[in-house]
Amino acid sequence: MSFDHYTDSYRDAVEESIAFAGGDAARYVGAKARMLVELAGRRIGAPDGLHALDVGCGPGETDAFLEGRFGSLSGVDLSSGMVARAASRNPWASYSSYGPGEPLPYEEASFDLSFAICVLHHVPPVERAAFVEEMRRVTRPGGLVAIFEHNPLNPLTRKAVRGCPFDEDAVLLSRGEARRRLADAGLAEVEAPYIVFFPREGDLRSRLERRLGWLPLGAQYYVAGSRDDA
Repeated sequence: MSFDHYTDSYRDAVEESIAFAGGDAARYVGAKARMLVELAGRRIGAPDGLHALDVGCGPGETDAFLEGRFGSLSGVDLSSGMVARAASRNPWASYSSYGPGEPLPYEEASFDLSFAICVLHHVPPVERAAFVEEMRRVTRPGGLVAIFEHNPLNPLTRKAVRGCPFDEDAVLLSRGEARRRLADAGLAEVEAPYIVFFPREGDLRSRLERRLGWLPLGAQYYVAGSRDDA
């Protein structure tokens, strides 16, 4: 899938695909950004001192919620059009593009945290091991790799994916597969909850979600692993 075609319509396509659920894209993106920052704080250290990398950054939707939250933020994507849009939207961050089959354009151990949000389902299954290994490579020993993905066990999630034009190539992966991908790359799992159970946020809903991470009905999940070869 060439995401260059969706440089100007990415947000509209997402909004249309999830409209039936009653929420909006900002709710889901903002919630994941918040969870990412909280995860980093629990597992690595004060987020404002960390260097983070958004792998498959797209038009910078998530990054817009991360301004000032990390010491630095870089983003990388195969789509040069998406990278240009992300850089325009988030001039405080640093963005790069790279070619299919190429390694990520960073030195080994460059980041404290590497994350990919709803990216891996666009990566052909035979290429996923190499993708996760690259995330590990650019993450420092003691750092964290986090993957956020759609939960294929949730029928509403599958409906949203079917309705999104740039998800035509999507091959959803279970939480079990994502956990195996991290383990195969030599990452030690630290967290793997199901997330996003409600279309709207609120204090009560947020408290409930923290207790429901074991329940495989969340719209999405994340798995996080530590590079422990220090």
